[in-house]
Amino acid sequence: MKTRHTLKLLRKYGAEGTNGTITFNGEHICHTIELPDRNNIRRISCIPIGQYKLEKVRYQRHGEQIGIPHVLNREGILIHAANNAKDELLGCIAPVTSLTGEGQGTGSGKALAKLKALVYCLWDMGDEVYLSIQ
Repeated sequence: MKTRHTLKLLRKYGAEGTNGTITFNGEHICHTIELPDRNNIRRISCIPIGQYKLEKVRYQRHGEQIGIPHVLNREGILIHAANNAKDELLGCIAPVTSLTGEGQGTGSGKALAKLKALVYCLWDMGDEVYLSIQ
């Protein structure tokens, strides 16, 4: 039987963006930035609170990414690098090393690499990985 691992994303909502922190087994992994909460409207809102199974998604342009495929009424949601939610995100989640404002941060590439290393390690063991957004 597959082991189920859950990453926790604890969010703080702002008018300009949504900031969060991802932890795994109580350990800090990275911060996150997203668009503000606008009732799950495509391309301008963060995704709703809930439990999501993460899956590997392959794109020609971006290579392999961590996807969040089962978001209600949404598609193509990824976890990818970005330091400014308003300029660089269309509903996806971006890991950052540090938060600098609402929906803004720095060191996204580094934070994404850390998150990917953890998730891919669990996938390589044949396990399932979920993201619990609270």
